[in-house]
Amino acid sequence: MPKSYIFSSESVTEGHPDKVADTISDAVLDACLTQDKNSRVACETLVKSNLVVVAGEITTKADFDYNKVVRGAIEEIGYTEPGESFNAKGVHILNALTAQSPDIAQGVDEKAAEGKATAEQGAGDQGLMFGFAVNETRDLMPAPIFYAHALGRKLTDLRKHKKVSWLRPDCKTQVSLQYNGTKIERIDAVVVSTQHRDSVKHKEIFEFVVENVIKAVLPKDLLDAKTRYLVNPTGRFVIGGPEGDSGLTGRKIIVDTYGGMGRHGGGAFSGKDPSKVDRSAAYMGRYVAKNIVAAGLADRVEIQFAYAIGHPEPVSVHIDTFGTGKVDDDKIADAVKQVFSFKPANIIKQLNLLRPIYSKTTNYGHFGRTDDLEALTWEKTDKAADLKRTVGV
Repeated sequence: MPKSYIFSSESVTEGHPDKVADTISDAVLDACLTQDKNSRVACETLVKSNLVVVAGEITTKADFDYNKVVRGAIEEIGYTEPGESFNAKGVHILNALTAQSPDIAQGVDEKAAEGKATAEQGAGDQGLMFGFAVNETRDLMPAPIFYAHALGRKLTDLRKHKKVSWLRPDCKTQVSLQYNGTKIERIDAVVVSTQHRDSVKHKEIFEFVVENVIKAVLPKDLLDAKTRYLVNPTGRFVIGGPEGDSGLTGRKIIVDTYGGMGRHGGGAFSGKDPSKVDRSAAYMGRYVAKNIVAAGLADRVEIQFAYAIGHPEPVSVHIDTFGTGKVDDDKIADAVKQVFSFKPANIIKQLNLLRPIYSKTTNYGHFGRTDDLEALTWEKTDKAADLKRTVGV
């Protein structure tokens, strides 16, 4: 890594087409878990113009109106104006949900089956997951994605509390930080592209966003005379959301995780119940990584582990502290294996994942959120002392 470099991360608000799809998928998941904690859910959503398609596999005892859940999710985002092609009351909904494949179910279920090595609950799929943490921010997240999310949350707060009349739901943010080695020196560029009503001029949007969003949210000591502000750089953003672009569940996985600074195994989160290790094990990875950094065992850490479908134990666990470890990486890895269990059933139990908590995770990152630790249990640092004691420091 060069000594001096610029690193950028982006975020999107809940009105972005892909996040509309994620929001609907997680709303369906939560509706299932509210009535049946053992629901098996893999809900994918497509949105475009006035069409919503929900597809996938769901096995549940829950009984509810899927259309009502979909419309409620869209209304909560803010697409409610009758004149728009995409609005909560006017969208057409196509439901293509079926039951989970019994072949997958026998691998996941906690019971014996022909050809299955154990009677334990196995992973819902093969795959690899990463967890990451770094001591750049108070929540141990990479600063570029941390600040990009903060800008998006501010815009949404201003819109939903009607602080400004011309803001609309679709928005993207991006923050570029200049580093000197591992030290953040300054913010080099900030990009905000926000959907707006046709009645407002670009000059008003630019001045409002710079003064009331960017300068209100980002650290003043990192902004300087050379910081570039790019607000609606195309000059106009009236047509947005699913009217302007199609949206799909799971297409913002880097936004959902570490903004590109930590690696991603490839599996999306939204719409999946915790038997899917794409989601639950990625949450576990964040939990482990955050506790390692909180324990002072490293300034930066990445953990990777992988599963085989139907098998309860991970096939590999790897720790990398990028040379920042206070003890040898092997000692940290040994301590991690003693303190944490990576079996899917144990992950679900330890993080208390069989609850309707997933709509809280959909927007502004699944990680780095400390606003509700009782729901977002993977952000707790309650295992830091155990790790230090096990390592012997």
